[in-house]
Amino acid sequence: MTVRCFVDANVLIYARDPGEPFKHERAKEWLNHLWREGQGRTSTQVLSEYYVNVTRKIAAPVSPEDAWQEVDALLAWDPHPIDAMLLARAREIEQRWQLSWWDSMAVAAAQLQGCALLLTEDLQDGSQYGGVTVHSPFTHDVREPIPAYAVAPPVLSRHRRRGRPRKQPAPATA
Repeated sequence: MTVRCFVDANVLIYARDPGEPFKHERAKEWLNHLWREGQGRTSTQVLSEYYVNVTRKIAAPVSPEDAWQEVDALLAWDPHPIDAMLLARAREIEQRWQLSWWDSMAVAAAQLQGCALLLTEDLQDGSQYGGVTVHSPFTHDVREPIPAYAVAPPVLSRHRRRGRPRKQPAPATA
């Protein structure tokens, strides 16, 4: 795989939680593959969700120190921050495709990082959102060939810029 792949929190959580052995193993395979290829991406929102879930909500919680070590390692994937650009893109996605706010945030972060794939079980496998294709790690084996996906160019805002229009320079006189 030579395309960037955004990893959602549920994949990270399954890789840490052995409660569902099939999903646990499959998630670990995907993450190992993305580390080897150097194509894994995520967001600060996903890392926050991961930390809370593995330290408080899984059957065998992880210590905050161990969870933080894993989050710290994932910082190498240059997670997209929660910023004004992400929020504006997420709002457009939420309105256009009627996704939940959290799913819209994941899709927006994937788009803004130039990812062609979004690895998650939260959205329908194969669905496309502005150049990002959802890929379920639990229905697709990491060894399966991945179709060639192309990243769509960034979506331009439909909204007029705020503020005064820029003054046009005066025509040059000879």
